[in-house]
Amino acid sequence: MKRQIVVLLGCLAMASCARYVPDPYADIPSARNVVLNSLFSDNMVLQHGKPIPVWGTADPGGKVVIVAGDEKVQSRVQEDGTWKAVLKPRPPGGPVTISVSGETTTILNDVLIGDVWVCSGQSNMEWPVGRVNDAEAEIAGAGFQRIRLFTVEQTPSEIPLADVPTTGWQICSPQTVADFSAVGYFFGRDIVLHHEIPIGLINTSWGGTPAEAWTSTGALKLHPDFQPTILKLEESLNKPQDERRPLTLAEWTAHVDGLDRGRSRWMRPGLDESDWQPITVPGLWESGPIGPYDGVVWFRKTVELPESWKGQDLALHLGPIDDLDSTYVNGVLIGSTAVYDAPRNYTVPSVLTGESPLQLTVRVMDWIGGGGFWGRTGSMVLKTAAGDSLPLAGEWVYKPGVPAKEVPVRADQNSPAALYNGMIHPLLSFPIRGAIWYQGESNAGQAYQYRTLFPLMITDWRNGWKQGDFPFYFVQLANYMEIRDLPGESDWAELREAQLLTQSLLPNTGMACIIDIGEADDIHPRNKQDVGKRLARIARHNVYGEDIPFSGPIFRRMEKEEGRIRLYFDHADGGLSAAGGGELRGFAVSGPDYRFVWADAWIEGGTVVVASPEIEDPVAVRYGWADNPVCNLINGAGLPASPFRTDDRRGVTQR
Repeated sequence: MKRQIVVLLGCLAMASCARYVPDPYADIPSARNVVLNSLFSDNMVLQHGKPIPVWGTADPGGKVVIVAGDEKVQSRVQEDGTWKAVLKPRPPGGPVTISVSGETTTILNDVLIGDVWVCSGQSNMEWPVGRVNDAEAEIAGAGFQRIRLFTVEQTPSEIPLADVPTTGWQICSPQTVADFSAVGYFFGRDIVLHHEIPIGLINTSWGGTPAEAWTSTGALKLHPDFQPTILKLEESLNKPQDERRPLTLAEWTAHVDGLDRGRSRWMRPGLDESDWQPITVPGLWESGPIGPYDGVVWFRKTVELPESWKGQDLALHLGPIDDLDSTYVNGVLIGSTAVYDAPRNYTVPSVLTGESPLQLTVRVMDWIGGGGFWGRTGSMVLKTAAGDSLPLAGEWVYKPGVPAKEVPVRADQNSPAALYNGMIHPLLSFPIRGAIWYQGESNAGQAYQYRTLFPLMITDWRNGWKQGDFPFYFVQLANYMEIRDLPGESDWAELREAQLLTQSLLPNTGMACIIDIGEADDIHPRNKQDVGKRLARIARHNVYGEDIPFSGPIFRRMEKEEGRIRLYFDHADGGLSAAGGGELRGFAVSGPDYRFVWADAWIEGGTVVVASPEIEDPVAVRYGWADNPVCNLINGAGLPASPFRTDDRRGVTQR
């Protein structure tokens, strides 16, 4: 008995010791001036199934206590004023309440645990719900408690930032959805209509921006096209603080003007143009004789006026110009616009039309991405009040004013790495489920470059988030601009090809084809509902396990037959057909000379057969190969086939 008592007392002592764990934070005072990172607010969504970091700033040395339900974690503020604590992974659900305490306490209410998706890109991702088809009805029906919205305010930066300006997380409702990304909202809505999981949407987008602006300096240094610019930026940042004060816009503009060889004289009438070069407009200059150039280019055209037009006010329409123009008539500035996709509509006052000819001069500034006139041919006209018009498209002459490499680096939204620094880097510690992306228009003039740049950007994001190859789903460029009568080359088609190739180059990527829902006259098609749904179908299949078709037909291989070519497709779910019935359209075929002509095409045994009486020995096929192709191949789910080509001929954007 005595031995049993001794053993029992020993066990009790050991159990007591095992239960006692000294608190390493016990003697640390509560932190003062605790501030949460702006990603944390009421109504937020935290990513389920992953450790949940919570972080912010405070006075150094104190402790911060975070309590979520029955879980408590603590953190000591570092010497640099930062702190971070990590909550355990949680299953989907909520709401939960999280308290963050130092000397004072902040309570985060109505926090859901679900899936967080980053929504990024340029204007078609930024495009708000309030400007889509049936906007009024869409807004009225947007009451979804399980969808939460977060918008990153547009912030370029020369250096990586730790936080983002924002109004915080909002519950999706008719009162909050109108200004939110339409593609992001319709993507999230389609998921919650089929699954119970809460969805958090982070909109971090900016219209007109190129992919390189969304890529880090570390990644861009690996790309030979961007390495010189990044080295120049790093050289600037390594200067003493008093020498690297960012130039104001006025200072930078004055500096550019001082370097521009034509700033004070190339708009004058009667200028000697013997050393100017011809160019056909419209068309982004990267696709023409200027090639891969960023900076200032001057354009001139002489217009002979009909006698009856003299002395009248005239309307000058130049279409959209990428990025900024200053337009002169007979040496007089008549207008300037700094929006890359805005049509240039100016008035030529009667005082300038009394004599003929008119000398039109357009100074175009473009520092990254496509540059120059890029609208429809018919959008470039000179008109009278009575509606009579003179076409302006066709041959102009041009001369470079100053290349970007001679201009000081200034961080704006188009600068390499500027949006990564300001609008992606601050998000990298916040766990996510994946990302959706709608961009490419600003890189169409460098479509071949996009073949390497876009995968580099995706890989860069994945390296930054440290979550492996998370889902990354993107939208292929829609059809846009005028419909061409004959097959030809297209930088937009080459950009779509670069996007299609990315899907095969990188794991866990997916592409939504929208070649059927664009608008010839508007780079911002209003049907964002189908864009969001098609992205959501990819996620519903790949992430949420639904057995549904998620892609339109994708060209796999071709076989040459006597006088024709047979095409095989992946994702031909439910069979191939022509949208709306009738004949297949959009196919072109060529012989060994690669002169493409429109082809007859028909469906045969789950394949498409292409032939033309003009081509005896067909060797290559192109489908939907145009800015705005008329093409109609779909699968059984009604999803359109991606444009493609079977040849690998040198493209118009290949340098």
